[in-house]
Amino acid sequence: MSRIIFHVDVNSAFLSWSAVKRLTEDPGCVDLRTIPSVVGGDVKTRHGIVTAKSIPAKKYGIQTAEPIASAMKKCPKLVVVSSDFHTYKEYSHAFIDILRSYTDILEQVSIDEAFLDVTSLKNMDLYSHLRENVPSFSKEPENAQILEELKKPFPINLAAAIRYEIRTNLGFTVNVGISSNKLLAKMASDFTKPDRTHTLFFDEIKTKMWPLDIGDLFGCGKKTADRLRGIGIRTIGEAATYDPVLLKSQLGDRTGEYIYSSANGYGSDIVNTTHEDAKSYSNETTTSSDITSENYDSDMPPIVRKLSESVSRRMKRDNVYGGTVSICVKTSDFKRFSRQMKIADSTNDADVIYENAMILIGNLLTGENGLFEEGIHIRLVGVGLDHLDDGSYRQGTLFDWVNIYQEDIKKEKAAEEKNKKLDAMEEMIKNRYGDGAIKKGF
Repeated sequence: MSRIIFHVDVNSAFLSWSAVKRLTEDPGCVDLRTIPSVVGGDVKTRHGIVTAKSIPAKKYGIQTAEPIASAMKKCPKLVVVSSDFHTYKEYSHAFIDILRSYTDILEQVSIDEAFLDVTSLKNMDLYSHLRENVPSFSKEPENAQILEELKKPFPINLAAAIRYEIRTNLGFTVNVGISSNKLLAKMASDFTKPDRTHTLFFDEIKTKMWPLDIGDLFGCGKKTADRLRGIGIRTIGEAATYDPVLLKSQLGDRTGEYIYSSANGYGSDIVNTTHEDAKSYSNETTTSSDITSENYDSDMPPIVRKLSESVSRRMKRDNVYGGTVSICVKTSDFKRFSRQMKIADSTNDADVIYENAMILIGNLLTGENGLFEEGIHIRLVGVGLDHLDDGSYRQGTLFDWVNIYQEDIKKEKAAEEKNKKLDAMEEMIKNRYGDGAIKKGF
């Protein structure tokens, strides 16, 4: 039996969550979702990339990941709000909690989207669920729309219930894509937005998916899409009917096989409920001003130090160690460069991370044939550790032994002080009450 897979995706998550928070704090303020607005930080601090946009902003041609300055040229009255990851985390948890109230067969793939396997929910009593979980739900005229949607066949009625509960309880909307596998469910959720349910089953692929631009195929990156257009493949349907052998010859075996099978709608129907441990720890920041050869000595070390300490704190919290230090930089023309090095002993110590990161960055930027020789400016810096372990196989260093020795000395001194106090108290009692007044225990 084919499975029924949902892909639930928050509409313009960061912007929606920012809008909901503002409305909660001030119900009279303008809803960011109804005006040209973006989430993108503060232009002055150079955290100026569009991370989310409203539908009105989209009409101006504003794109995700473009610089704020560019977006404001397209729309001078554009409202820009800063990122608020604390709020995002709160709303994300609430969003996932609602999804889990329907099924535990859930795979969260990002902060604002998840796959659900709802195959077994065909006979779920949606009316009872909503009465229990949505205080305002009732069979009153004001709920006529949801009551009508609940009369539709499974799984459309289930998707309607999920959308209604999230919209009513949390104040933002989601799209639900429905299919028999994760790929098609994901594709369906990206159809018309916001607050919509779309299906994309195998018998709908030719009419709903094949006419789409090849760049809309999930997993087809910009470079791959450009290469496909270069050989005359402009739509998903053209990729689906192209000779798979020729596709592999143009894209390589792995990519060619993926494009061909995905364009024909084949994908996994397994919703993975397990959470994988982190495979690396990293942090990066956009600099407040470009780092050049002139200000490198004064501006780079504090940035790398702060990033190293952040990575170290998270690793110590999780009690893990890393054996490979890595760095990355992004240039003023948005090109990314990275370097990494294996260290002698895995670590989560901020000083060790910092020292090795500075060596890597120094070689990349100021070494022979370094980027600074080409006059390149740096606008983003990142530090990370991977090849993780739990510390079981760490080889003791001189510093480890020094720390152990110092701890032993402290313990010995504490014991000596304690014994001196006990001896003094014993002597005082004997002087006052006689030698037989106190005896040592064994």
